[in-house]
Amino acid sequence: MDFDYDLAIVGAGVGGHGAALHAVKCGLKTAIIEAGDMGGTCVNRGCIPSKALLAASGRVRELSDRKHLNAMGVRVDGVSYDRAAISNHATNLVEKIRGDLTNSLKRLGVETIRGWGKIAGAQKVSVRTDSGEKTITAREIILSTGSIPFVPPGIELDGKTVFTSDDAVRLDSVPDWIAIIGSGYIGLEFSDVYSALGAEITVIEALDVLMPGFDPEIAKMAERILISPRDIETYTGTLAKKITPGSPVVIELADMKTKETIEVLEVDACLVATGRIPATKDLGLETVGLETDRRGFIAVNDKMQVLIDGKPVPHLWAIGDATGKMMLAHAASAQGVVAVENMCGREKEIDYRSIPAAAFTHPEIAYVGLTEPAARELGQNEGFEVKTAKTYFKGNSKALAEGETEGLAKVIYRQDTGELLGVHIMGLHASDLIQEAANAIASRQPVQSLAFNVHTHPTLSEVLDEAYKRTV
Repeated sequence: MDFDYDLAIVGAGVGGHGAALHAVKCGLKTAIIEAGDMGGTCVNRGCIPSKALLAASGRVRELSDRKHLNAMGVRVDGVSYDRAAISNHATNLVEKIRGDLTNSLKRLGVETIRGWGKIAGAQKVSVRTDSGEKTITAREIILSTGSIPFVPPGIELDGKTVFTSDDAVRLDSVPDWIAIIGSGYIGLEFSDVYSALGAEITVIEALDVLMPGFDPEIAKMAERILISPRDIETYTGTLAKKITPGSPVVIELADMKTKETIEVLEVDACLVATGRIPATKDLGLETVGLETDRRGFIAVNDKMQVLIDGKPVPHLWAIGDATGKMMLAHAASAQGVVAVENMCGREKEIDYRSIPAAAFTHPEIAYVGLTEPAARELGQNEGFEVKTAKTYFKGNSKALAEGETEGLAKVIYRQDTGELLGVHIMGLHASDLIQEAANAIASRQPVQSLAFNVHTHPTLSEVLDEAYKRTV
């Protein structure tokens, strides 16, 4: 059978883009289908604009910290900021990255089809465009449709006073008092932005602890550094039962266990940062007998083949947030490369344990692999003992020179084999430092070997070096 394309990719986010680039390198005739903005969530409403806001607000925070600057002999009389200019900084960066992404696909000969793509049967994709609907055929199909913000029941959005991160990245205003629902990555990063720009913040977390996705020791330190010294009030074990937009925004708080109302808040604005759900509706999955799980995720194996009842569907692959494995842009890109490798006959599986993650707060938090509780649970199940080693930034020469000594590096490993199970870092440039640990986990290097690596002095990387040395 002759196909229009060797590969058709539905969704032009970072995952779809990465898959397309690798497919071209492998000699595949490739088309990418996108109904919205090229670059998906990461480029337009996530990673890129939020990091621009964090960079700008971070400068405001640094220049406002007179005690820190005075200690180094620097005098700053006063700091002000232009909200619109900060917003434009984020917008301009989005436009540049989106343009670069689009041009790279064009330059490599990837055909971009604008419209809503959905499966129309085995090895077929229909595309609904402004001018009508057409069907293309492809030897292989990748679903890379991304995710959308999750809005719990009882919360009404208006996009102005009650909004998700999709709206927050535009920074249309800096409210005097803003409530943030959720204390994960999104909530934590935006609390950093808003607090640096002078807002009063109330963080509302449904679970019993703040930052539940982080290693408990890191979460405890993050609360001490990122929340307690700042104008941030927190609730835990508390449900935002009902949120009504307006001036003021009215938030009905309830006990998470009993669901009984305990308090009503009136604030200027509310950011709903309660996670994301897969964008997998209206994809024609039923045409190949595929159903998502109750949350909407598409089941895949580690080769990124779509599964029905545990068995691979021929020529159909899924990557990124739609799979629910690791909802990170770089994870989606890695999954795309793995899918292309397998469809080209080179068996490869994704290694989730070696994929790092970061929260770009000030200071940053980054980790790779297992948390300590997860590692100890694995050790109990498989019969090995888990050990940890820690070092603090306050003993690092470069951190001392920068006057940025808050933070630690924590290494989690097997005592018997020395296998590195997880690394967690909070501190200056943690998002950059974590890559060394991710590479070590990917190559399965034991801590006994890592302890003899040589690191440049004086650099922040010596924080990890010292942690490795303390394992032997």
